[in-house]
Amino acid sequence: MNNVATSYVLWLGCLLQLHGLQRLYNGKTFTGLLWLFTFGLMGFGQLFDLVLIPGMVDEHNVKLRASQGALPGSSIHQPAIERVITKPEISAAIPQPKHDQLAVKLVKAAQVRGGTLSVTQGVIDTDESFSAVEASLQNLVKTGYVDIYNDMATGVVLYHFREL
Repeated sequence: MNNVATSYVLWLGCLLQLHGLQRLYNGKTFTGLLWLFTFGLMGFGQLFDLVLIPGMVDEHNVKLRASQGALPGSSIHQPAIERVITKPEISAAIPQPKHDQLAVKLVKAAQVRGGTLSVTQGVIDTDESFSAVEASLQNLVKTGYVDIYNDMATGVVLYHFREL
């Protein structure tokens, strides 16, 4: 797993005329080499990377987890692990976090709608705020349970639940 702090330290390589090290570290080989040979796109690309580094690290880590079979929909299947709960009354007494409850409501709403859901539809079905629904859906995208795309006809951002 890559680290944001390490990426920023590698970004400082530009002070030694080693532009693009942060991109190479995060698996962006082509643009990393482009930065290296064009002095970080004349410095502009290097400056833009100050803002883009956290997203690059997240994207790299998601791809890494997917390649290791840690995400649903990856090509490597891990055997199911059977979980035994010896005291169900204890686990039932622990309240679920609010974001998990919202995620469950969104999955149920997507199931009713054929596996695809927009933020507005999620708000209607869950009675939560737009920001809470969008944040929960974005979290599901980051973990690999949901794909995001735009409807060709309307341009609406849609979230497709892979397993539904």
